[in-house]
Amino acid sequence: MKIPIYQIDAFANTVFSGNPAAVCILQTWLPPQTMQRIAQENNLAETAFIVQKDSIFELRWFTPETEVDLCGHATLASAYVLFEYKGFKKNTIQFYSPRSGHLSVTKGSNDLMTMDFPEDELIAYEENTELNEAIGLTPKNTFKGKTDYLLIYDSQQKIEAISPNFHLLDAIDCRGVIVTAPGKDVDFVSRFFAPLCGIPEDPVTGSAHTSMTPYWSKVLGKTKLSAKQLSKRGGELQCEYLKGRVKISGKAVPYLMGEITI
Repeated sequence: MKIPIYQIDAFANTVFSGNPAAVCILQTWLPPQTMQRIAQENNLAETAFIVQKDSIFELRWFTPETEVDLCGHATLASAYVLFEYKGFKKNTIQFYSPRSGHLSVTKGSNDLMTMDFPEDELIAYEENTELNEAIGLTPKNTFKGKTDYLLIYDSQQKIEAISPNFHLLDAIDCRGVIVTAPGKDVDFVSRFFAPLCGIPEDPVTGSAHTSMTPYWSKVLGKTKLSAKQLSKRGGELQCEYLKGRVKISGKAVPYLMGEITI
């Protein structure tokens, strides 16, 4: 069996920046263990698998270690592949995730694509000593979303300086940990750590912005926000908070096209 595969740098204007994702186009669903092994072989933060069902594209995401509920950069990469290489003619692609419901990506001007995702629901959390020790810096506030912790700090400098103890962080029961603060030249900045998923630090995490955008929208009193993820590769995002939904915009560029033989 041969499977088309694309590697796309999402939330990027040029290659070698943003967050790389693999996208596999399938005719029918493969066994989950096979998709997991493909993701392990790719060894990227995320591999997306797509199966078209009538006018909707079903979508699933795998890290090297596990299937996840939602992934922003691999959804953006998937939309890029469908727009640029699979002849999708409409401006909006309708996706369906068995774990996150209906999602969409709309192509706008200047190659900007906008994802429409459900808002994460945050619950204020008491101080977590083990988590603070793993991150190495006590936050102002701690929240827990559907899959991630959200830690709030007061300066971009603190976010830049964080150096987690990944051995301790690996013991925290969550998909990942988001650290965020007001930005110097954007509304907010962040980093994302997910060692349990096989991703010590993710370059640009679209799904994490479904947690941060509602929070910073309320704190800053605005619905449209600019964001930057402070990883080595870096990534810039434009976010908009609509009650119950979050729009996340970015660009993507191609790096690789080929076939998997299994």
